Amino acid sequence: MDLSPFESHRLPALPDLQAPDGSDVRVLLRLAGGSMAHFTLAPGATSRAIVHRTVEELWYCLSGGGQMWREQAGHAEIVELSPGLCLSIPAGTRFQFRCDSAEPFSAVGVTMPPWPGEDEAVFVDGPWAATATRT
Repeated sequence: MDLSPFESHRLPALPDLQAPDGSDVRVLLRLAGGSMAHFTLAPGATSRAIVHRTVEELWYCLSGGGQMWREQAGHAEIVELSPGLCLSIPAGTRFQFRCDSAEPFSAVGVTMPPWPGEDEAVFVDGPWAATATRT
């Protein structure tokens, strides 16, 4: 049996990078089957709308609030984001989110398989004008 070494990691104080959608990312841990990260979107900010080519994600909302738009195969919905909400983003789902609370919106996301790199996200049209852009 090929075992991966176990790891422990604390949430970094500063973001490691910006996601293609414009949110700040703090990279957490990674195994062969998936990776985990902490996402933050500033108050009043709206992400860029994207679709993932191959990965799917599970998000768990930690703080702040806002809305998430998801669309696949002609079915679209907007869900209210608030602490304690868990949501899925299956591969091929177009999505966009925004923060309308006074505090940043934050969530932990698990990406399966692990995030493969910059070419994974494709920009699409969403319901809102994006204000969070990559620097």
